[in-house]
Amino acid sequence: MNSITKGLMAITLLLSAVVSTAQIKNAKTDTVKIFGNCGMCESKIEKAGTQKNIAAVDWDKDTKMATLIYDSKITNKDEILKRIALVGYDSEEFHAEEAAYSALPGCCQYDRAADVKEVKGNSVAKSQAAQLQQTKKKNN
Repeated sequence: MNSITKGLMAITLLLSAVVSTAQIKNAKTDTVKIFGNCGMCESKIEKAGTQKNIAAVDWDKDTKMATLIYDSKITNKDEILKRIALVGYDSEEFHAEEAAYSALPGCCQYDRAADVKEVKGNSVAKSQAAQLQQTKKKNN
């Protein structure tokens, strides 16, 4: 009985993803890495990045990879990743602000990279990256 319920839930989720992406015009698809740990992370990441008829996000907690499908005439990959960073999740392109990351439940707090190579559009993260670079220069 339990496996039947899980199977039906999986089919329902798959169909809802297909229906939501079918309504996105000018669809472009990107695959990106977004850091997180659990099912709650999956829910928050997908909710933050998804906009009805504009963008859909499907995140896999095992691989940490997200498939972004979006209307390229209305939004872009960076805008979606910025929204996800605002709720506390880092990607390879954007580093979430410390306050947003700290507000995540304990199960959602992942090991953050100590070095941010490039940060776009997030002023707090930019200053953190600059401080890291200055510290490295002083130590060398």
